[in-house]
This record gives sequence, structure tokens and C-alpha cells, in this order.
Amino acid sequence: MSIITQAKSIVIIEDQTAIREMLAEILRNDPAYTIIGEAGDGLQACQLCLELKPDLLVLDARLPGLSGVDILRRISKQLKHTRVLIFSAYESPALVREMLEAGAHGFVEKTAGLGEFKRGLETIANGGTYFGPGVAALLRTVVANNNPSNGIDTLTEREREILKLVAESHSTKEIAQKLTISVKTVDNHRTNLMRKLNLHDVASLTRYALEIGLIDHRAQAW
Repeated sequence: MSIITQAKSIVIIEDQTAIREMLAEILRNDPAYTIIGEAGDGLQACQLCLELKPDLLVLDARLPGLSGVDILRRISKQLKHTRVLIFSAYESPALVREMLEAGAHGFVEKTAGLGEFKRGLETIANGGTYFGPGVAALLRTVVANNNPSNGIDTLTEREREILKLVAESHSTKEIAQKLTISVKTVDNHRTNLMRKLNLHDVASLTRYALEIGLIDHRAQAW
């Protein structure tokens, strides 16, 4: 039984109509929730969320128009009180980390079933963080395989800062502003860390940062 004391407004973003309608029907039968909007593409989703300002957002990771990560990056600063549950058929360490960094509070894989989805939604509605069993196992494996000594000791503190920001998808200009340094200085540091790590593009830097666990999961105990 839900322990939610006041009905939470929900927007559902899911491009598969049957799944979206099924989720909406299930939640309409639960007095803890009120469905206030639905959308099937990313661009419509952004507009809908900003207009309706829901308590809860159920979001697929892969959508036409904009991805789930892109949607969160666009709305998270304006919807600080909206709690977000990712409900997706896709799961990978990189995707889960991206979603958490963009502002998600939980991630449930669609193969986990509707009972798991409802537990995840109730948990984040009550202020918690939730991972479905497959996602939790995936994250535990990533943490267990982390090897912090794999080149990270050769980097300066500033290079580590820049590596982390690059992995979080910040642009060179954004990094310069955050660290109060010039764009040229950011470029120089990035060139140096690429040389030290023998990596030659941003995608490789991002994979490396994920592998060594440089980005926080922003999660509670699994």
C-alpha cells in the first residue's frame, strides 16, 4: 500500500503508445497519483513539463526528437522539485550515469515488470532514490571493476576537474566559466590529459571517466 499522503501530479513521457496508455491506466486507478499530461516525443515533452510542472515525471530514455538525457538537461534547472523516474528498455553504465547526472532520481528497466515500476515510483515520490534489480546489479559491477590507479595518478588536480566536467558533457566554454579560467587554458589542460592517458577524443575521455568511477552515482545504497 502506498504511503504517499497527498496525491502527486504525474507527466508520462513514452513514445510507445500502448505502454504509455497502460501506465496511465494503472496510475489513474491509484488515488496516490493524478495524471496531468502525456507525450510521445522529446520536444513536446519539454514544453509539457515546463507548462505543467509535475510532482513526478516518468520518462523513457530513448525518444524521437530529444533523448531523455537532453530533456532532463533542459528542464532540471527550472523544475527543481520534480522527481524523475526513468522507465526504459535500454540500460548501460553510461546511460544510467548520464541520467543520474542530468537529474533523474531512479531508473527501472522495463523488463523488471510493473510491480517494480510502481515500487520505484512510490520510492522517489517519497523522496528516495530507486534502481530496478537489473540496473542495481549493473552499477555494482561497474563499481567493483573500477581501477582508480589506471592513469589517474598522472593527472593534476585541475586535469581531474576538467576530465570530470568533460565526462558530464559540459562544453569548453562552460568548463571555462565554472573554473574561472580561459577557454584556451581549458583546451591546454584537455590536450595534456589526453596525452597522459593516450586518449584522443572526448568520447574516449568520457568512457575513461565512467570506468574509473570519477562521476558520482548520486544514489543511495543499492
